[in-house]
Amino acid sequence: MVTPRTAVPGRGLVPPGEPVLRGDDRGVLHGDGLFETMHLRDGQPWLRDAHLARLARSSAAVDLALPAVEVLVELLDAVCAGWPVEVEGALRLVCTRGPEDGGPPTVYATLAEVPAAARAARRDGITVATLPLGVAARARAELDWLPAGIKSTSYAVSTAARRWAARAGVDDALWVSSDGYALEGPTANLVWLTGDTLCTVPAAGTGILPGVTVAWLLAHAPGLGLRAAERLVTPAELRTADGAWFSSSVRGLAEIRTLDAVPLRRCARTPDLQALLGFPRP
Repeated sequence: MVTPRTAVPGRGLVPPGEPVLRGDDRGVLHGDGLFETMHLRDGQPWLRDAHLARLARSSAAVDLALPAVEVLVELLDAVCAGWPVEVEGALRLVCTRGPEDGGPPTVYATLAEVPAAARAARRDGITVATLPLGVAARARAELDWLPAGIKSTSYAVSTAARRWAARAGVDDALWVSSDGYALEGPTANLVWLTGDTLCTVPAAGTGILPGVTVAWLLAHAPGLGLRAAERLVTPAELRTADGAWFSSSVRGLAEIRTLDAVPLRRCARTPDLQALLGFPRP
């Protein structure tokens, strides 16, 4: 097992247990910050530039000043240097608004092995239950004051959904809008196959997080003879789809085996889609 790492701009790797942020940091006290999680494969962060571009869009949406992209790249290089190439890594870049007295933003990166549960989800699939979100599918996108579709450190809602899923005896939750549409998981995008069309939920119209991994997957789906589309879908439609998955940066593509205890159709395309993403075989 590889020891987890933390790095800070200008300091590089810091010893385990050494503090990297203050107790009054607004990222801790208020969830006022952003983060990106990347999959480290062969010692390199996959889709790094796409993740940094999403972070930049998010920072503009919440008026959070970021270091120059060159500084962030140098930080990621520092935390990844010497990581064993055969070990999958979960690489996280965190940027908060800093301490309450108006100090500079807090920036750091962490790196740890991909959890065994994430690799097992790729191999075995996952069980999922629907969870009401309490808002209409298009409501958040219509609120110009609400920065939707960002990867915020304000993670209480997502964490509560994961706890609910554990109590319900399933691997994950699928948020459903008040008007009956499936949206996303607490830490994953929804993907499904209908005929020869690979689909996901439109982020722009719903306020969900625009997934980096799912965007890459749909952009390269024609290589498997598939079309790509963004559309809304109901849980009932998912139950009759030709395949359904959760997509995320570290877990990759996990096939949904049951939805609300109803078995879903096993999809013969799953190995090809996982191979297209290039994740190591579990």
